[in-house]
Amino acid sequence: MGIRFLVDPRDVPPEKAARRLGLELEQFEQLLPRLLSRGFPPSDPDTGNFDLDAIDEWRARRHRRGLPPVEAHAQDSGLVRARLERMGG
Repeated sequence: MGIRFLVDPRDVPPEKAARRLGLELEQFEQLLPRLLSRGFPPSDPDTGNFDLDAIDEWRARRHRRGLPPVEAHAQDSGLVRARLERMGG
């Protein structure tokens, strides 16, 4: 007997947590210590999976604290420009 209906899991492996943030797994693993220091939800200690709802809540919360200073926007735009140049854009 096959699966009668699909279950969309909330807890996902690191690859899918990375994808939720628009990152490759390697990038996610490199950034994870910094993300955790900023309140990113840690993985489950038994399964190693990440809670997608908790990730979404974290993402929404970090923007509700107010806008960063103008200097931060200038740095971000410079970073984006540099990444686009590396991509050939």
